[in-house]
Amino acid sequence: MTPDVSVIIPTYNRCAMLLEAIDSVLAQSAHAFELIVIDDGSTDGTAAALARIANQPAARRGIALIVNRVDHRGPAAARNRGVALARAPLIAFLDSDDLWSPAKLELELAFMRDNPGCAIAQTSEIWIRNGRRVNPAIRHRKRAGDIFIDSLRTCLIGMSSVMMRTDLFRTCGGFDELMTAAEDYDLWLRVLIDHEAGLLDEPLVTRRGGHPDQLSAKTPALDRFRILALAKLLADDRLSPTRRTSVVEVLAEKSCIYARGLRRRGRIDEARLYEWVADQARGWETRAAPEIGCAIESMRSMLGEIPHEC
Repeated sequence: MTPDVSVIIPTYNRCAMLLEAIDSVLAQSAHAFELIVIDDGSTDGTAAALARIANQPAARRGIALIVNRVDHRGPAAARNRGVALARAPLIAFLDSDDLWSPAKLELELAFMRDNPGCAIAQTSEIWIRNGRRVNPAIRHRKRAGDIFIDSLRTCLIGMSSVMMRTDLFRTCGGFDELMTAAEDYDLWLRVLIDHEAGLLDEPLVTRRGGHPDQLSAKTPALDRFRILALAKLLADDRLSPTRRTSVVEVLAEKSCIYARGLRRRGRIDEARLYEWVADQARGWETRAAPEIGCAIESMRSMLGEIPHEC
């Protein structure tokens, strides 16, 4: 039988937290789902732990468990691999350091059924930092509807709270595997060009942060990835004039700030690129100029992702 939803967990060297995340999925009140765990080349015993779970079908209450081990390429590639294996019309992501409340899938599935025009939705979250509950800043608080412009400065969709239609994910091209950070910010903005976000305003996800291996804490200068995502938006002809103006404004602002930081660190060539982007951005308000593509390739080159050929 085809499952209602495919749950996808990517993981890398988080065995203990991963097992807690899996337990929170197996404890769901809804049963019509498959669980897909993508082991992104872990070296900490994760593979053995997953093998033990795979050999205990009784503990899974008949829930299909798919474990796929891949070479280490980062969370974007791991999630894309998970979606490639997914059989359900809906997908839900869970980061391996987060947890779900037992009714998360049941309530979110009901929300999606009651709102057939909704292509992507999320729930509210409980935030834990260093073992203590904290309140998110006002700018991080979830809201429903057209959140594209608000999401340019702050990522307003939480990865572990999302449920979305599988065909939407595939149509949008999935996560950009060349982005080693802010790949969620990039995808959600591409989705939000054409879709409003639904919100089930119940805290059904526990988001755990502050641990040493948290990707956002380990990755320096996250804005370089956000700037790349914004530049990619300007190469998209679906943007309305109002949205295009907003993207240009945030791109110029972030590029200026990042360029100043590069100059302070003596990285002059890189600083010049981002200064040029900030200077040129106003000219990109009304059209997708050819030089946007060159800027994107240059940014990727400086991230060490692909050779620069412009």
